Amino acid sequence: MSAASDEQTRRSEGAGGDARLDALVQRLPPRLAGSVDYLLQPASRWVRIPSGALLVVGGVLSFLPVLGIWMLPLGLALLAEDVPALRASRSKVFDWIERRKPHWLDPSVSKK
Repeated sequence: MSAASDEQTRRSEGAGGDARLDALVQRLPPRLAGSVDYLLQPASRWVRIPSGALLVVGGVLSFLPVLGIWMLPLGLALLAEDVPALRASRSKVFDWIERRKPHWLDPSVSKK
């Protein structure tokens, strides 16, 4: 078993182990995927919560030059790992992605 698949198995056994989330993370560039994998680990909770909150604030302040609206959904996705009310919304978004953009979840199309 490779280190990457071992990491995925460990993360999917913990809270928030959604195969659809794993499929989206696999599509990210390797460096970014490593950072997201770190943030999604259960032990990274104390880094994930402030990071998610800062991204949400940055998304709300998207009218400023450096910040953008892309920060809002990313911050909410990170917070959904720890906030049960947001987990239901994340699940609905993943359902929408499965219906409208199924190729996003196709494991054979990886950008690594």
